Amino acid sequence: MNLTAPKIQLRKILVVDDDPDSLDIIAEALNWDGYEVQKVKDGPMALALVRSWRPDVVVLDVNMPRLNGVETLKLLKKEDPFVSVMFISGHTSTEDVISGLDAGADDYIPKPFDPLELLARVRTQLRIKDLNDQLRIANERLKELVEIDDLTGLFNMRSLYQKLDAELERSKRFNRQVCVIMMDMDRFKSVNDGHDHLFGSFVLSEVGKIIRTKLRSVDIAARYGGDEFLIVLTETNYTGAMQFCDRLRAAIEEYEFVSGQDKIRLTASLGFAITPPGDPFTDPRSLVRTADVALYESKRAGRNRVSSKEILPHENAAAFPGIKKAS
Repeated sequence: MNLTAPKIQLRKILVVDDDPDSLDIIAEALNWDGYEVQKVKDGPMALALVRSWRPDVVVLDVNMPRLNGVETLKLLKKEDPFVSVMFISGHTSTEDVISGLDAGADDYIPKPFDPLELLARVRTQLRIKDLNDQLRIANERLKELVEIDDLTGLFNMRSLYQKLDAELERSKRFNRQVCVIMMDMDRFKSVNDGHDHLFGSFVLSEVGKIIRTKLRSVDIAARYGGDEFLIVLTETNYTGAMQFCDRLRAAIEEYEFVSGQDKIRLTASLGFAITPPGDPFTDPRSLVRTADVALYESKRAGRNRVSSKEILPHENAAAFPGIKKAS
């Protein structure tokens, strides 16, 4: 058997210096330590390479034509906030070093430099970058955990209101519509009364899966609380919203929830509200409240159906008092 070892991804170092001799010396030292190195002679070339190549560390001369080191540093950080930038310069006074570090450089290396010290400093920056990358990934994962309801895999309401607000702002700019759907499982109390509590959790988890299979990539869904769900459809009209709701209602009606010895068939009631194109008035809470009123109308009309309610430009979150819905 011919086994090929996986290719090790080399760390990328970009060297920026208008002095060809200095450029070659730095690059040679880095190559000797096994890095993948690119060399450029000015700031604009460095910016172009950062966009396409994404280096881990940039070794940047302070004094260069066209764009000096400080100007280049600021543009580099805008392009890639997480790239590590090390200044290298013949200006070695305390004031120069302080000025360079205060400008945002991660390190400052005086010329002439000891190649071994340069390599040690690069390794230090790579270790710091790795730790920062790990922390950023952990924070993103934590944010995801905070935003996602762990039972259904859908968003929770805290994060959904922010997303809905952004969609409404986008609809105003591009003269589009936003639809909010409220969905409630019919007679869900029977699930908990006739089965153990774990089966109720299983049913909600399965409902979350059904909802996710019906969503487009641009749509958003959340668990509103208990057995109630909220869905945001973007760039859709009344007909599209009604078709989506009826497909979702039918999918739940046709699904048999089975876990071990427990099984049940359920239905759901849905209500939706949709904004006029480019509506400049509607806020997230008034849109949700209007969809909630439509859901109540579905419950009152016999359940397992879809109702809609027009959203009026003057409506706001206080327009509808709280409604106690049937189960």
